[in-house]
Amino acid sequence: MPTLTVDGVEVTVDPGTTVLQACEEAGAEIPRFCYHERLSIAGNCRMCLVEMEKAPKLVASCAMPAGDGMVIHTNTQKVKEGREGAMEFLLINHPLDCPICDQGGECDLQDQSMAYGSGSSRYDELKRAVSEKNMGPLIKTTMTRCIHCTRCVRFATEVAGVEDLGAINRGENMEITTYLEQALDSELSGNIIDLCPVGALTSKPYAFTARPWELSKTQSVDVLDAVGANIRVDSRGKEVMRFLPRLNEDVNEEWLSDRSRFSYDGLKAQRLDTPYVRKDGKLQPASWGEAFDVIAAKLDGVDGANIGAIAGDLVCSESMKALKDLMDLLESPNIDCRQDGAALTTENRAGYLFNSTIAGIEEADALLIVGSNPRHEAALINARIRKRWKMGNFPIALIGEQVDLTYAYDYLGAGPATLKEVAEGKHSFAETLKKAERPMIIVGQGALSRNDGAAVLALTKKIADEFGLVSDDWNGFNVLHTAAARVGGLDLGLVPGENGKSAKEMLDGSLDVLFLLGADEIDVSNLESSFVIYQGSHGDAGASAADVILPGAAYTEKDATWVNTEGRVQLGRRAIFPPGDAREDWTILRALSEKLGKTLPYNTIKELREKMVEVAPHFADIDQVTAADWGSFATEGAIDDAPFINPITDYYLTNPISRSSRIMAECSTTFSKVKGEGTGTNG
Repeated sequence: MPTLTVDGVEVTVDPGTTVLQACEEAGAEIPRFCYHERLSIAGNCRMCLVEMEKAPKLVASCAMPAGDGMVIHTNTQKVKEGREGAMEFLLINHPLDCPICDQGGECDLQDQSMAYGSGSSRYDELKRAVSEKNMGPLIKTTMTRCIHCTRCVRFATEVAGVEDLGAINRGENMEITTYLEQALDSELSGNIIDLCPVGALTSKPYAFTARPWELSKTQSVDVLDAVGANIRVDSRGKEVMRFLPRLNEDVNEEWLSDRSRFSYDGLKAQRLDTPYVRKDGKLQPASWGEAFDVIAAKLDGVDGANIGAIAGDLVCSESMKALKDLMDLLESPNIDCRQDGAALTTENRAGYLFNSTIAGIEEADALLIVGSNPRHEAALINARIRKRWKMGNFPIALIGEQVDLTYAYDYLGAGPATLKEVAEGKHSFAETLKKAERPMIIVGQGALSRNDGAAVLALTKKIADEFGLVSDDWNGFNVLHTAAARVGGLDLGLVPGENGKSAKEMLDGSLDVLFLLGADEIDVSNLESSFVIYQGSHGDAGASAADVILPGAAYTEKDATWVNTEGRVQLGRRAIFPPGDAREDWTILRALSEKLGKTLPYNTIKELREKMVEVAPHFADIDQVTAADWGSFATEGAIDDAPFINPITDYYLTNPISRSSRIMAECSTTFSKVKGEGTGTNG
């Protein structure tokens, strides 16, 4: 391993490490614009110049491999003059519009020009002007500010896997653009806003709404898919102003999907901020006491077998635990967190987890995807798969709908017949799985939410057992969830009890009372004969069918726990308070239980979480993945030959918050015109 000296400090680094990385390991600060740890090296900006002994001139440290015996100086007069010169060149054409630039206050160019620039310019020629580019409803362009670092181009090509973005012309006339002046068609496009070191690419929805020093910053987690990306919620007063990604190498690295980043305006639209009671066929505003009185009167004397509850996709674990305990006190076995009808049970935790973990994708050496489009269902997991694919020697096969996943794969077939061929070893990809040391299978909700989902799950388990997907130090069996609440709900036992009804059975109108906790991705057309109580944050499908509405808090308005698809327990933090009379969901259920004479045994969130840990001890291990023991699950049975259908038909409109968002509506319109897609999710 090469050993070099940086400013008198001797440091040993791994082979292939650059001089820039070696300098940082030695504690030296190196300015840069084009260099980024997760992108290929470009060597465009020249700000990372350092002096290397015996070299005829300053070297660009980002592009120079570290060699044994190198002696590097990072703070000599020669280096200082070189960086001042590079900064002077970068600013030749850069406009002086810091006061009106959205990047002001968090701009790398501002910071580095102050730290490494000379403080004056010798150029008084006219600055060039570049026309703005159309990159869609999310990216605002001011390309006159562009310094041609090409971070955005490299991210789009290498990480997002779309080759829509690039450079045209040469020299002074060079411009970054989408080649056909069209919207940047990627679920990860918003990340180029974070990557841009100047104000050339900024957030179009956020433009001119706030300055960074005005915002309160809260660390939390995203719940609009099941990845559990770590986010920072920036808020001002009672309003969430934007979401930014937070670094977590094991989950989302430093990226964030567009739906998670830009749905924030949906948090203040179509909100439920007061209780409602249906009178004379119409929902009328009511007080909490009146709403509880109506519910108590309706439940009085009703047998538990005629009461049911369904938990939705965005519900926190505390709320589901309170709902489960209330149903138990009402002696009702009818409870379900699988509102899409997914054939998952609680008999073995490994049967519903992404067991390889998200970071573990990088260790796999073969992958079979069944009934899933990870690009839409979990864009950040799809980016991990692409990252592993780019490393090489990673055969991928797909059974299901043939879609563009941003990486090459073998398309095996559309449905269970092909899956059965693989399970029986009759398909060539079966040999690929057998020969792999760490093979993976990803089973999506498109394969599990069918009537024969349990049999399909059993078939995938057979593949895992017989082809070596599970060993002492590796579990390659993975269920990819689309709902942030699903794993937590299964961990807490929100499945039908003995003789209990599933979500699908409860929706046929056979129950006297049905409690919908944030359940909106359901068919409510048969609920006329049921008394429906809806508790949630938005007026979506569930609220439209309700006889009583209890307004709950959205995920940015409460301290709560979620469990992501790999089983990682994470805490969300309250950034703002709920609007109007809306309250945190578990507190509503606690108050209702007291009104019903079935008081829940906790008064604080701490006491509630202690009860959660009693049921599932891993809830005490925050930000950890507790491995599940491999065992028996799923039941073999008859399988339908119908092809697998992916659960998401419009990436931008998959939940009540996104459907309430004007930004997401505009994205849906923009991109569905190109793809010819529908909206929402398949129920």
